[in-house]
Amino acid sequence: MKYNFIKKAFFPLLFVVTGHFLTAQGYWQQRVEYVMDVDFDVKNHQFSGSQSIKYFNNSPDTLFNVFYHLYFNAFQPESMMDVRSRTIEDPDGRVRDRIAKLDNSQIGFHKISNLKQDGSPLKFKIEGTVLEVELAKPIPPGTTSLLDLKFDSQVPIQIRRSGRNNAEGIDYSMAQWFPKLAEYDERGWHAHPYVAREFFAPWGDFEVNLTIDKSYVIAATGVLQNANEIGYGYADGPGAKAKGKTHTWKFKAENVHDFVWTADPDYKHVITQVPDGPALHFFYQDTPETKEWEKLPELAVKAFQYIAKNFGEYPFPHYSIIQGGDGGMEYPMATLITGHRSLRSLVGVTVHEALHSWYQGLLATNESYFAWMDEGYTSYATSLTMAHVFDTEVDWFTDGNYGGYFALAKSGKEEPMSTHSDQYETNFAYGRAAYSKGAVSIAQLGYIIGEEARDKVLLRYFNEWKFKHPDLNDFVRVAEKTSGLELDWYYDYWVNSTKTIDYGVGNVEEFDGNVLVEVVREGTVPMPMDVTVTFKDGSKKIYYAPLSIMRGEKKNESKLERVLLPDWKWTHPSYNFQIEGSLENIQSIQIDESGLLADVNRENNDWVKK
Repeated sequence: MKYNFIKKAFFPLLFVVTGHFLTAQGYWQQRVEYVMDVDFDVKNHQFSGSQSIKYFNNSPDTLFNVFYHLYFNAFQPESMMDVRSRTIEDPDGRVRDRIAKLDNSQIGFHKISNLKQDGSPLKFKIEGTVLEVELAKPIPPGTTSLLDLKFDSQVPIQIRRSGRNNAEGIDYSMAQWFPKLAEYDERGWHAHPYVAREFFAPWGDFEVNLTIDKSYVIAATGVLQNANEIGYGYADGPGAKAKGKTHTWKFKAENVHDFVWTADPDYKHVITQVPDGPALHFFYQDTPETKEWEKLPELAVKAFQYIAKNFGEYPFPHYSIIQGGDGGMEYPMATLITGHRSLRSLVGVTVHEALHSWYQGLLATNESYFAWMDEGYTSYATSLTMAHVFDTEVDWFTDGNYGGYFALAKSGKEEPMSTHSDQYETNFAYGRAAYSKGAVSIAQLGYIIGEEARDKVLLRYFNEWKFKHPDLNDFVRVAEKTSGLELDWYYDYWVNSTKTIDYGVGNVEEFDGNVLVEVVREGTVPMPMDVTVTFKDGSKKIYYAPLSIMRGEKKNESKLERVLLPDWKWTHPSYNFQIEGSLENIQSIQIDESGLLADVNRENNDWVKK
C-alpha cells in the first residue's frame, strides 16, 4: 500500500480526514508537526533545545515504539560512520580517519532528557545514531500523540555535511542537527543508523525558534516570521532593532521532511525573483574567492524557469543557495554548497542541488533503497538544465553520465542498484550506480518508449507523486500508463542485475536481390533495435524492431522514414531483416544513432561499406 497524507495548502484532494486530505485510493502516510526552541552558545559550539512533535498515526497499525535519528552522534571515534570510513576500500576523502582523531571538544553529540508522551515519562535507549523509545501507551490507527523531549548537543568539527568551521570559513552548517523522528511506512520503521548516505523522514510542519548571538546571520529552511525584528536583509541591516546580546530567529515551514540552517557573521544576502516562481535567496561571504556569485542569480533564475517547465512547478515561496557544508547537499527549500568555484562549477552544483528539491525534497523516495531515483534522475535533469543555461546541446555519446556508467560496468565492481545504499562494497560502486547508471536509466528510457513520451512520464510522475514517497513500482506504473508499453522487464535487468547491453551488426550480405542484415546480441540485456541505414545517395531510413515483451512499439519521433519490423523475442540471440535493393546502394548501417542506448561496446555498432 502506498500513501498520501498532505495538507490543503498544496493539493485539492478528495475528502477531509481529521483536518487533512486523504486520497480516495486509500493511500496513507505518517505526519509530524514540530515545534522547537533552541538556545545556541557560539563560545563552546553547543546548544540546548526543547522539542514537541505532534505525531499523526495515519497507518492501519497500532504503534508501540518510536525511533529518532541522532545524526550528530556519528561524529565520534568508533562510531559506525567512523569505522566504515576507515575500513571501506575507497573511503570518502572528506572523512577517512578524521572522525577517529576528534577530541571531546570537537565531536558531535546529542544528550536526551525529559522524554514524554502526552505528559507521561518514557523509557528510551540510545544506540549510536538511533534513539529507541518504548511508548507509555500505544498509538492506535487514526490517532495523534504528543512527543516531547529536551536535548543538549554539541556541533562537531565540519567533516561530512554538518558541523562548524568548514573549509571556506563558514561558522555553522547545521544539517541533520536535531533529534529527528524516523519514518514509518508500509514496510515498517526506517531507523537506519547514519553510516554515510541519505535521509528519509515523514513530511510535516516545522516551527523553529533559534536564539543566537546577534552578530550572526541565519539562512534556513522555511519562511522567516520576524524579518522586521531581525532587520538583516529586510530592514536596516543586521541588528537594526536588536536589544541585548542575542536575536531569536523564528522560522516556519510547511510540508517539508527536514529543516536545515546555517549561521555566519559575514554572510552577504542577495535576493532575486523567478518570474511566476520562488524568490531566490543567496547567502555567501563576499571575498575574492566568491566573485562568481555575482553572476549566479541571473543564471539560477534561467535554470529555475527551465526546470519548472520541464520537470514540474516548484510549490514553495522561496529557495536559498547557501555557502556552507562540504560540497553540495540538498535540503527542503535550501542547499548548502561550497562557494570557492569557477562559474560553471558554481552553476553546476547550484542546478544539481536545486533539482534535488524535485526528486528528493518533493518526491523523496527512500534513498536507502532507491538512491538512484533521486541522484540519477537529478543528474539526468542537471545535464539538460545546464545545456539550456549555457545554450549548448547534450551529447549523450560524450555525456559524463554514460561515461560514468561504462566505467562502472567494465570495472568488475558493479553491484545491482537494488543494493542498500550503505551496503555497497565501494563508494565507487555506489556513486556510479546512484548517479551515472541512475541518470542513464532515464535517458535510455527515451530510447525505449520515445523521448517525447519519456518527458511526459517525468512530468506526470512528479505531478502525481510529489509529497508521497514513491518507489520504483510507482514510477514504472506511470511510465507504462503514459507510454502504453510494458516496462517491468527493463527495470528487472537495469536495477536488479549487473547485466550489460552489447549489440553488434553481424553479417551483411546480398540475398535474392535484397540485402540481409544480421543484428547480434552480444550482451545479456535485451533491447528494442533502432538501426539506421544510410544509402549511397545520402538518404537514410530507420529499421525498428520492438521487443515482444514490450507489448507494443514506440512512436516514430524521427523525421526519417521508419520501417516497423516484427518483434524480436528476447530468447533469440540474433535477428535478421531485409533491406530492399542491392548492397551497392548501401553506404553504412548503424545501431542506435541517437546514442541513448547504453551499449558497453559501441565499436561493433557500425557497418561501413568498404
